Amino acid sequence: MNTRNFSQIYWWILFLLALGHFSCTKERIIGYNVESSTVLEDKSKKTKKKNDAEFISILYTNLYQTAISPNQLYKTQNVLYSIGDQDVANEMLLSNYFNTSGITIPKDALMRSDIDAFVVNTYKRFYLRYPSEGEKAFFKQYITNNAAVTVEMVYTAFACSEEYQYY
Repeated sequence: MNTRNFSQIYWWILFLLALGHFSCTKERIIGYNVESSTVLEDKSKKTKKKNDAEFISILYTNLYQTAISPNQLYKTQNVLYSIGDQDVANEMLLSNYFNTSGITIPKDALMRSDIDAFVVNTYKRFYLRYPSEGEKAFFKQYITNNAAVTVEMVYTAFACSEEYQYY
């Protein structure tokens, strides 16, 4: 082997060692102070309308926290069919439910003591979803600024809403 080939091999080895040395550096961890947050699926886009039996059954369960009996469901459906305007019929049904015993709703004082929890629980109870920040802020401000607002009024608004008609 001649010195010229040895010299080229020597320089190539030296070059590869230098390249390896300078290219292998410790990884730097760079932070951007981004806060982690929980992202929830938007379930407000409901497309399937509840039929009368589903509406009555779900409303009864939401208010009484127990299932409606088949006999009572049948009787209630017949009453709703006899009323022409379904919105009026639904409001009358809701009013009737609020005027009976056994309904399970929080007290007004409990609503006012923790409005945030009340709003979240109401959305989960009626819409089966969490409220957006805007929805929480609206209800918190509305309940705080209106002393006459009761749990019954809020529940009525939820049960008569367009979103509640769908699932």
